[in-house]
Amino acid sequence: QFTLVESGGGLAQPGGSLRLSCTASGWSLERRPLDRYPIAWFRSAPGKVREAVACMHSSGLSREGITANYSDSVKARFTISRDSDKNTVYLQMNSLKPEDTAVYYCAADDRVFRLCELRSDDYPYWGQGTQVTVSS
Repeated sequence: QFTLVESGGGLAQPGGSLRLSCTASGWSLERRPLDRYPIAWFRSAPGKVREAVACMHSSGLSREGITANYSDSVKARFTISRDSDKNTVYLQMNSLKPEDTAVYYCAADDRVFRLCELRSDDYPYWGQGTQVTVSS
């Protein structure tokens, strides 16, 4: 139904920041904009299991007043946000650590008006990934 393209990866120093973007395109978005779908960020590092980083509920939904979920490893450092007009989701990454080095992927659910979960099986649409390297 739609394609996801990530951008914004690169090299950052420990303690630095990067902002990743994920833009969706496709005919179905004309009828159902991206903000109606749960969307998430995952990451894969060499030798490690793919890890869920953050996800955002469909627009207008929240769980106990919170519109997103974060893994414990990035909580309070990363922020997921959305620009509905641009069909784009962002991942603001602050206080970066070397262990944040990975390929970062955005992923989208194909069901609308849902709360998101940090599990990859919920997301059939994936981008190609963008490399983030944190090193001095």
